[in-house]
Amino acid sequence: MAAERREVPETTSQSPVTASRGSWIAVVVLCLGQLMLTLDATVANVALPAIQHELRFSQSSLAWVVNGYLITFGGLLLLAGRLGDLLGRRRVFLAGLGLFTLASLLCGLASSQELLIGARCLQGAAAAGDAAMILGILVTLFTDPRDTAKAVGIYTFVAVSGGTIGLLVGGALTQALSWHWIFFINLPIGIAVLVLGFRLIPEHVGSGLHHGVDVLGALFVTATPALAVYTVIQASDNGWSSIRTLSLGGATIGLAAVFILIEAYIRNPLVPLRIFRSRAVIGANLVRAFLTFGMFGVFFLGALYLQRVLHYGALETGFAFLPMTIVVAVFSLFVTRRVVARVGPRITLVTGTVLSAAGDLFFAHASVGGSYITTVLPVFLLIGAGGGLAFMPTISLAMSGANPGDSGLVSGLANVSSQIGAALGVAVLASLATTHTNVLLAQGHHADEALTSGYDLGFLIAGGCVAGAIVVAAAVLRASPVMPAGAGAAAVATSDAA
Repeated sequence: MAAERREVPETTSQSPVTASRGSWIAVVVLCLGQLMLTLDATVANVALPAIQHELRFSQSSLAWVVNGYLITFGGLLLLAGRLGDLLGRRRVFLAGLGLFTLASLLCGLASSQELLIGARCLQGAAAAGDAAMILGILVTLFTDPRDTAKAVGIYTFVAVSGGTIGLLVGGALTQALSWHWIFFINLPIGIAVLVLGFRLIPEHVGSGLHHGVDVLGALFVTATPALAVYTVIQASDNGWSSIRTLSLGGATIGLAAVFILIEAYIRNPLVPLRIFRSRAVIGANLVRAFLTFGMFGVFFLGALYLQRVLHYGALETGFAFLPMTIVVAVFSLFVTRRVVARVGPRITLVTGTVLSAAGDLFFAHASVGGSYITTVLPVFLLIGAGGGLAFMPTISLAMSGANPGDSGLVSGLANVSSQIGAALGVAVLASLATTHTNVLLAQGHHADEALTSGYDLGFLIAGGCVAGAIVVAAAVLRASPVMPAGAGAAAVATSDAA
C-alpha cells in the first residue's frame, strides 16, 4: 500500500541536517497534540459554575461534564494502545486528533446538558487514541539517545505546563467571552496539527487486525465505571438505600463480573488477569485510584467553593489554582526523582500521600468567611507537593512486580486506574456534598452556609480516601530500587503531572 512505503526504516540515508529538522518539527506537532489534551484536562474546571448556570445542571449532575471525559478516556486507553499496534500509531493518532477536534466543536456548540455530556464522552474517547500514541511516536523519531531524551523533556514540559495554561486560558475566555470558547480554542490547534501531522509524522505499519482486538472487554471496562458513576450521582436524588440505587449498584457489580469472565476466557484479552497476581501491581493501582479519587474531587469542589462561596470570577479561579500546578510541575520535573534516588519510592510515596491527605483535611475547615491566603493557598501547596511526590513512585513500584513483557500493559493500567479513580471521586464527593447541602437548605440554613458545609464534607471524605492510600502504600507495597525507564512509564508520569 502507499502508506506502507512511508514507513521509517531502522536506518536512514537522509542527511543528518534534513532528518534532524523534520524530526524536530514532528516533535512540535506531537507536543501541540499533547497540549490540546492537557488544556482540556484543566480548562473546564474554572468554567464549571458558568456551565452549571447556563445549562441548569444540578451540582451532582455537573460532575458528568468532568466524568464523561474521564471515563471514556480511561476506559479506552488500553484499547487505543492495542489498535495503535495493529493499525499503525500514526493512523490512530491522526484519527483520534480529528475526532477530538470535532468533539471540541460539538462541546462549544452544546446548548443542552445531554449534548455537552455526549460531546465530552466523545472527546474522552478521542483523547485516549491520541494519548496512547504520542510518546510511542516520539521515541521513534531519533536514533541518537540524547536527541530522544531532549524530545521527551520537551514533551514533559508541555504536558506539565499545559495544565497551568489551561487554567488561565479557561478563566480568561470564560470571563471575557463565554464558556463555549474554552472548547473552540481546540479547533485551530487541532486543524494545524492534523495538516502538519499528515506531512511530517512518519508512518508506522501495524501488524493487522487478524491478531485480534478485545472490543467486548473495552466496552465492559468503560461501561462498568460509567454505570458506577451514574449510580452514585442519581443516589443524591433517590437516596442511597433506595431500590433504584441498590439495583443499579447490583448491575454495576454484574458488569464488572462479566468483564472479568471475558478477560479470563478470551484469546487476546485487553487486560490479562495474570498481572493481578502481583501484589505490587494491585497495590500501586489501588494507591493511584485512592489518590486521584481524593485529588480530583477536591479540584471539582474547590472550584465551586471559590466561585460560589468566595465569589471569585473565572479568571481569578484560574490564578488561584496556579500555585498548585506550579508546585506539581516543579516536583514532577526536578524534585521527585532525586528524592526517590535518596530514600526509595515507597517512603517518597507515603510522604506524598500524607501531604495530600493533610491538604484535603485542612480544606475541610473552609468557612463562608474564608480567605485565599489562610484557607485555600496552604491546601493547594500541600496537595501540589503531595501529588508531585506521590504519583511517579507508584510506577516504579508497579513495574517492580511486572514481567518485562507486561511493562507497557502495566503502565497503561496505571493511567486507567487514575482516570477511573478520578471519575468516581468527582461523582461520589459531588453527590454527597449535594445531599448534605440540600438537607441543610431544607432546615432553613443560609445558602452559603449550606454549600460550604457540603463542600467541607466532600473535602473530609477526600482526605479519608487519600488516607486509605497511605494504609495501602505502607501495608502492601514493598520498596523498588529504581524508577522504570521507557516510554510507558514516562507517559504515565507526564499524565500525572498534567
